[in-house]
Amino acid sequence: MVNFSMMTIVKKAENYIFTLFKDKLSVDCIYHNFNHTLRVVSSVSLLAKEEKVSQQDTELLLIAAWFHDSGYVERCKGHEESGCEIATEFLTKENYPTESIETICSLIRVTQLGVTPTNLLENIIKDADCSHFAEKNYSKLAELLREEWRLIEEKEFTDEEWAVANRDMLLYKHRFYTDYAKENMQPVKEKNIIALQATIKELRSVDNDVVHKEKINKKKLEKLARPERGIETMFRVTLNNHTRLSQIADSKANIMISVNAIIISVSLTTLIPKLDNPTNSHLIIPTLILILFSVVSIIFAILSTRPKVTEGTFTRDDINNKKVNLLFFGNFYKMPLEEYNWAVNEMMKDRDYLYNSMIKDLYFLGLVLNRKYKLLRVTYNFFMIGMIVSVAAFVFAFSRI
Repeated sequence: MVNFSMMTIVKKAENYIFTLFKDKLSVDCIYHNFNHTLRVVSSVSLLAKEEKVSQQDTELLLIAAWFHDSGYVERCKGHEESGCEIATEFLTKENYPTESIETICSLIRVTQLGVTPTNLLENIIKDADCSHFAEKNYSKLAELLREEWRLIEEKEFTDEEWAVANRDMLLYKHRFYTDYAKENMQPVKEKNIIALQATIKELRSVDNDVVHKEKINKKKLEKLARPERGIETMFRVTLNNHTRLSQIADSKANIMISVNAIIISVSLTTLIPKLDNPTNSHLIIPTLILILFSVVSIIFAILSTRPKVTEGTFTRDDINNKKVNLLFFGNFYKMPLEEYNWAVNEMMKDRDYLYNSMIKDLYFLGLVLNRKYKLLRVTYNFFMIGMIVSVAAFVFAFSRI
């Protein structure tokens, strides 16, 4: 027969906790609330009955079960101590025995994670508090705890991280202590472990598929990011044209240098020796004019083919700021191979940088060609004018004889 006084104090504890949670418990406590407390109380009743606990000890267990999470109205971390204080205040007002209050506080404290029970009553409340590990709807209850942690403690978990954390808790960090729990709850708990392991495997399989698809998509994007065939053709044709025009300019310059060198050589070997003769004095001015114009033509021809010396170095900041054109040898010929290799790889990762470098290369090649052809035009003009003036000078000189 159940003692009436026991039923009275336990009922008062239930009503007190219901009102306390209703008035003071945060709405963010969607797991540690009255429903969870009710589940623990029900499990305590079952385990106390199965373990044949006396009515007096059952009363202590039930009161401890009602108050074990009451501290959540004040704080989450260390709520067990707050729960003890709340229980002590309530029970003292009810003139409950001090020794029994101390026992109840010990039972509340043992529900803390990581604390090992030392007697039957502690075993019972410990198993009751973790009885949801053996619930068929364990995964749904765990999701409530996950959301509560997100709201209150700002802890975020991916689905895989949460499944792994729950599996490790059930597999490595928890055990049942009472005989009844070992016999009846442990098998259900093991089924939950198996279900969690299957979930982890499924999530990892999905993650691997996602990673694989991301790699494929990345390769596709990289392929799409490469220069299209039409753009490649445009750059190739333009570069070939620039190169061919540069070769033509160099050939023309070489022709002018060769022709004028021959003229100067013939003048020095044929005309100059004859100028010592007073009878050939009329040839001095035409010869000097011919040599002068030939020398000027050679100078401009050489200037048109004269290379411009650059520093041949760059810094990583230049690459990051896209200030250097790596397609022109003059910008990197003094750099170590490792630095140049890194820089080119960085450039190839950035489509805009790559295209802009190719555009700059064509642009500056165009500037070089413009300079060459301007100097060649001056060279040919000097050569043409020189030939005309020289011939005219020789004609005039011979006409004075």
